[in-house]
Amino acid sequence: MENTRHKALEVIQSRKPSVSAKPVEKVSEIFGQHVFTLEKMKTYLERDIYDQMAYIIEHGETLDRSIADKVANAIKIWAMEKGATHYTHWFQPLTGLTAEKHDAFFDLEKGEPVERFSGGNLAQAEPDASSFPSGGIRNTFEARGYTAWDPSSPAFIFENRFGKTLCIPTIFVSYTGEALDFKAPLLKSMEALNQAAVPVCQLFDRNITRVVATLGAEQEYFLVDRSLYDLRPDLVLTGRTLLGHRPARGQQLDDHYFGSISERVFAFMKEFETEAYKLGIPLTTRHNEVAPSQFECAPIFEEINVAVDHNQLLMDLMDRVASNHNFKVLLHEKPFAGINGSGKHNNWSMGTNTGKNLLSPGSNPKDNLMFLTFFVNIIKAVHDHADLLRASIASASNDHRLGANEAPPAIISAFIGSQLTEILDELEKPSRKKLDNSPKSYLKLGISKIPEILLDNTDRNRTSPFAFTGNKFEFRAVGSSANNSAPMTVLNTIVADQLVEFKKTLERKTTRGKKKETAILEILRAYIKDSKNVRFEGNGYSQEWVEEAERRGLSNIKKTPRALDAYVTDSSLHLFARRNIFTPKEAHARHDIMLDHYIMKVQIEARVLGDLCMNQVIPATISYLNQLLSNVQAMKAAGLDKSLYAAQTELVSEISGHLNAVKTKVDQLVESRKKANSIAGTRDRAIAYADEVLPFIAEIRYHGDKLESLVSDELWPLPKYREMLFLR
Repeated sequence: MENTRHKALEVIQSRKPSVSAKPVEKVSEIFGQHVFTLEKMKTYLERDIYDQMAYIIEHGETLDRSIADKVANAIKIWAMEKGATHYTHWFQPLTGLTAEKHDAFFDLEKGEPVERFSGGNLAQAEPDASSFPSGGIRNTFEARGYTAWDPSSPAFIFENRFGKTLCIPTIFVSYTGEALDFKAPLLKSMEALNQAAVPVCQLFDRNITRVVATLGAEQEYFLVDRSLYDLRPDLVLTGRTLLGHRPARGQQLDDHYFGSISERVFAFMKEFETEAYKLGIPLTTRHNEVAPSQFECAPIFEEINVAVDHNQLLMDLMDRVASNHNFKVLLHEKPFAGINGSGKHNNWSMGTNTGKNLLSPGSNPKDNLMFLTFFVNIIKAVHDHADLLRASIASASNDHRLGANEAPPAIISAFIGSQLTEILDELEKPSRKKLDNSPKSYLKLGISKIPEILLDNTDRNRTSPFAFTGNKFEFRAVGSSANNSAPMTVLNTIVADQLVEFKKTLERKTTRGKKKETAILEILRAYIKDSKNVRFEGNGYSQEWVEEAERRGLSNIKKTPRALDAYVTDSSLHLFARRNIFTPKEAHARHDIMLDHYIMKVQIEARVLGDLCMNQVIPATISYLNQLLSNVQAMKAAGLDKSLYAAQTELVSEISGHLNAVKTKVDQLVESRKKANSIAGTRDRAIAYADEVLPFIAEIRYHGDKLESLVSDELWPLPKYREMLFLR
């Protein structure tokens, strides 16, 4: 019987780039054509209704039911003109994926067919809540849940070859009001940040009345030929390869990074970019990443709510478009062992209604003092809530990525660059040391005792989980498959809380007669000193940093079950309650959901690996052993000297040793899984999976990969790394 892997390799050789549509000449001509933007509202809404909608969207307020029917009718007319026949409330449940239930515009009125879409249909729907993760908030028999339109994220039309659907971005809550999604807490955190940041901004500029968090999410991913992907049950069911011997050539030559994009990959990129532009996703960057078959795309910064929606939509879009090109997109954080994993670098900043980036030094003294105020408060927030930030990016898949191959470690630290370090050190302990005052380096601050601020103030540190990169912070620890809402909700919340505390402290000082600038400097000086331990400029991969971080009192929580504890500490529960993000009930529910998700991920991996070994690895190995033994028997029968078939007998011994180890370890894996499943508490069960089950997966992999290198290539059934990474 011919090896199906070899058949797949033959198919790949005949692959040609797919041309699915005429290339777009001008992005501006198609950008946002499937989005019901404010500009389109002008055409479909009466002027007074449009003005109300513009105000609602700009200020993040809820839809007024008095105008809902008119807005709904306008959206329906636009959508039907575009060819849509159905609509859906598009939401982000705690599965980590998006969800949608389609309803037709079609209805019957006195037996006659009509197209109908009311304000009630637009504003609210009732998907079944019982089948989504709720962490015990909802019982199975309590099915009701609500989706509610988020006007700040525009409606859009999703198109495939078989039709078009109007998608309405919504939040998802239980019948009793608890959030069951990622979006509702994110929206709350955005408002908390706005309410906390505006009073601080007005210390420097009274014209600032609104602050929005902004996000640019770089998306890394791998591409694998579909025929090879389909032959890897581990990739299909878990997203990563549970077996696979490292090829002689991986990424060590650094020749893939920023290299020429192959035609077939380029064709895929062009199509998904075109579809993304139609949906208003502002992609600007595409390139080869460090690992072979790894790529990246990145957008322009947007308001964080819209940016998160666009990233979720982009991941779905990429996967759908990939099938047109016989590719499979891998979004797992570590689909291949021994080479770079994939992240989703979250470039986060804050912008004002006046157009100012609060993390960009300005050209006058007050702007620079405002920059320092926000910059130091953010560092203080990261220091005080480092464990919560670690929890926000924790997952079974991201655990495999953190701390290796250019991914940041599990130790949360902040990189700010040598120049800003010098500035903060000078602020902390003013000296007579004269800072570099060259015109191209520093802006004149002009306020006594405040050092000058750099125009270009930092290098980059690829090993830092939270790095300042000039006019933004880059949260590099976020995993490639993650919903950005989770880490961004936490980041918004901790910064908001810190800014509120800063303002209270400042008011106490100024009411005692201190000048505002002097009081600000005193507070910043104290914050710099208090948060100094979280700042690190060196190599985050080094063992020296692990030891130094421990001396500084920084946590190094490598496994998700223990990292997630930070969500339900007393300090975190009080923080979430203060800022109106989660009730204690909601926080505990999410903690349980994330633990359950971890358990299920590792459980699936364990079961898939056992099946792979028993059904493919062991049979292929035995077939090869039989060939070797037949050869040995034939040479013995021919009366040849033992030395002439010593290599074969040595191979038989070595292969048999690894084969027996695989079978023994698989049996032990099954028993460890059964033992873990018998543990009652969710947290204890998750820890058992992390500490007892995962090690067997790694041990089985070691012996399985040894077998791959020893068994005849003709017999090995699973596509190999060299094929998946280099054939495209």
